[in-house]
Amino acid sequence: MISFGDFEKVDIRVGRILRAEAFPEARKPAYKLVIDFGGDIGERKSSAQLTGRYRCEDLVGRLVLAVVNFPPRQIGPYLSEVLTLGVPDEGGAVVLISPDADVPIGGRMF
Repeated sequence: MISFGDFEKVDIRVGRILRAEAFPEARKPAYKLVIDFGGDIGERKSSAQLTGRYRCEDLVGRLVLAVVNFPPRQIGPYLSEVLTLGVPDEGGAVVLISPDADVPIGGRMF
């Protein structure tokens, strides 16, 4: 088990997807995302395996939750700066985790 203090170290924020494009170089089908977290965080890039349920054009403008304080990770030729959060459905396709109401970007989950 982890302590509550450990959980508090994970910085999960609300961001709005600004751009989404295909990522054909990825080993598993994925998109390249640019997400705006506003304020001090600004725009960050993410590689996300969302192709099973979403089209690029449907992602733009969506609010998502992402971990913003992990170190960047090189995914092929792309540097993913945040971890966009989702849960697999019964078929394994990732379903995004997002607020069910419009909230300010940059808001921290707690």
